[in-house]
Amino acid sequence: MYALFIIFTVVPIIELALLIKVGGLIGTWNTVFLVMATAVAGAYMVRMEGLSVFYRLQGNLARGVFPADELLDGGMILVAGALLLTPGFFTDVLGFVLVFPLSRSLVRKRVKAYLRRRVQFRHFGDPGPDA
Repeated sequence: MYALFIIFTVVPIIELALLIKVGGLIGTWNTVFLVMATAVAGAYMVRMEGLSVFYRLQGNLARGVFPADELLDGGMILVAGALLLTPGFFTDVLGFVLVFPLSRSLVRKRVKAYLRRRVQFRHFGDPGPDA
């Protein structure tokens, strides 16, 4: 519940404040150009990284290996694409963190640790604790 509040109120306020500050420093049209340039560069990077992850996913499936890391990477690249196409600098920084392989691997480690703590895994055929 708090996450939705932050996403829909705090993030736009941060973006607006940053856009006003940067616009005051470098000018309105330079700010607009910078926002558009980050969107174009981000879209290109998302495409390249997405294709790379897709080919790794295909390779793992062909070898019979479950592509857990590739699925997480694909989800993070999808979120990165949405963030990079959203006008603003704060979301661009978050998007670039998710699109660069080095920083994405650090985020992936955290996501995997979180999922291990929060998700209970069961094997097929295991009746679970309720049986």
